[in-house]
Amino acid sequence: MSTQPKPDMSCARVKAYTPSTIGAIERHNERKNESYDNINVELERMQFNVHYRKSDEQSYMETLRKMESEGRVTTRGLRKDATLFDEIIIDVNTMYFEKHGGYEYAKEFYEEAFHFVEKKFGSENVISAVMHADEINKGVSEDLGKPVYHYHLHAVVLPVVEKEILWSKRCKDQALRGTVREVVHQISHSKKWASNIPMLDETGEVVLRQDGKPKFRRSYSILQDELFEHMQEHGFKGFQRGELGSDSEHLTSLRYQINADKGRLVDLQERIKAEKLKYEPSHEAYMTAKEIDEIGQKTITGKYTMTKEGYRKLTSLAKEGITSRGALRGLLDKVEYYRGLYNSVSAKLQKVETLYDDLKERCQPFLDAMAHFPEYVTLFLNNAKGLFAEKDAQERQAREAKEVRERQARAERETARKTKYKPKRSRDDYER
Repeated sequence: MSTQPKPDMSCARVKAYTPSTIGAIERHNERKNESYDNINVELERMQFNVHYRKSDEQSYMETLRKMESEGRVTTRGLRKDATLFDEIIIDVNTMYFEKHGGYEYAKEFYEEAFHFVEKKFGSENVISAVMHADEINKGVSEDLGKPVYHYHLHAVVLPVVEKEILWSKRCKDQALRGTVREVVHQISHSKKWASNIPMLDETGEVVLRQDGKPKFRRSYSILQDELFEHMQEHGFKGFQRGELGSDSEHLTSLRYQINADKGRLVDLQERIKAEKLKYEPSHEAYMTAKEIDEIGQKTITGKYTMTKEGYRKLTSLAKEGITSRGALRGLLDKVEYYRGLYNSVSAKLQKVETLYDDLKERCQPFLDAMAHFPEYVTLFLNNAKGLFAEKDAQERQAREAKEVRERQARAERETARKTKYKPKRSRDDYER
């Protein structure tokens, strides 16, 4: 179960969220839940999490709506289930930070990573950015014999692009028709992540599709390159550019964690036995030190004499004892650490199994219904989706109506302002 040495690699992942799904990730990122499926989270360490950008007392959605009302971004023309938020998760192997200074180094590293996100998406479009420092890496902790935490960054951003709004053909001024009327900041996940960088083969030639058009590199791959280059330029080196893929530190499956912890319990038992085997022979060697008395012989004067061989053995044993004393303390500390870790994992495993059984019991009626009456369950789910969609549509209509009223009010205020400060015409103006 020990972690195998692996290269330190950076990873930038992107997850997309709609209005109906953003709440769950907000509760996770901002630690608003009372409990977490991921049992690696240690609630008492939440104080060590670092916010580089915080959404104050507002939720992510409330922050977005405020930006809309102020005219800083717009969601006009988007579907009700459109992607409004992107989450950028930036990650490097746990051991990378352990080798470079741990928590303090991780804070500096992810502060610079946050600046990269600001540069990439615009500082005003970053809703939240937080470094999590409260998730323990169990594998590394067990290997090193001390608690080691997995540091990573969650940044929630708005995928904003500049969109030109043109004067229509119905414009009275013919000179304005087809020209740019205004530039708005449109939220558009698809346009933000559109790639125009062609893919090259080993010889440097552009890779073509079957229709003869060039293939383009995935934007997420380009993001990996940009992150790596940015961090290297700002002095953070010693890791490779890459994508690790599935990271067990972020899996929330209760069943996965139950199986993993069962394996860890077995491994911990073996480690405790191994440390005891190292300790006990050394302890026995210490107990035989009373045999030293037999090395020397007392003379008439009351002094002790010994042979050259006996002196050599005695001094060697003394040196070995001094060296072994520190090793013994280290072994004892390891045994105590693994014993405490074993007890902790046992308690957490029992808690997770209880949660799993409770969850299974609560879901059993649904599972039974799905097994025996799948058509009715499907109908119920579709109806529920329809109700949520209807509610979302009503909220969107109310929001758009509010925006229209606010625009009209702004236009009326502007008209009133211009009328109030309209310059008076002089007598010369009338004569001309």
